[in-house]
Amino acid sequence: MFCKYCGKESETEICEECQKTHSNETIEVNATKVENTTSKSSGKSKIAAGLLGIFLGSLGVHNFYLGYTGKAIAQLLISILSCGMLSFVSAIWGLIEGILILTGSMNTDADGNPLGD
Repeated sequence: MFCKYCGKESETEICEECQKTHSNETIEVNATKVENTTSKSSGKSKIAAGLLGIFLGSLGVHNFYLGYTGKAIAQLLISILSCGMLSFVSAIWGLIEGILILTGSMNTDADGNPLGD
C-alpha cells in the first residue's frame, strides 16, 4: 500500500515518512520535526535603504539595494537618458520612497523579508 500524501510504501495505518494516517487525519508524533516559523530578517538595513533613497534616489540606488531591479533601472534610465533634465522626477520618487522606508510604510525587500533596524 502506498501513502497518498508522500507516495512512499507503507504497511501500517500511519505512514512512517509523513506521519499521516491514510484516512485524512494528521497525527503529530515527533515534536522535534517542527520547523521554526518565525520570519528572519533579510540583513538589509532600513536606515541604509532610506538614506540611499533620499540622497541617491535619482539613480535608484536604494531599489538596487533592496532588490527591486525593475524600479531601479527605470529610475536610472530616466536620469541618464534625459541627460539629467528629468532627474528631478527620479529624485522626488527616491525622496518619497526613502521617507516611506524610514517611517516603516515600506518594510520589506524584494524577497518579502523584513528590513532590520
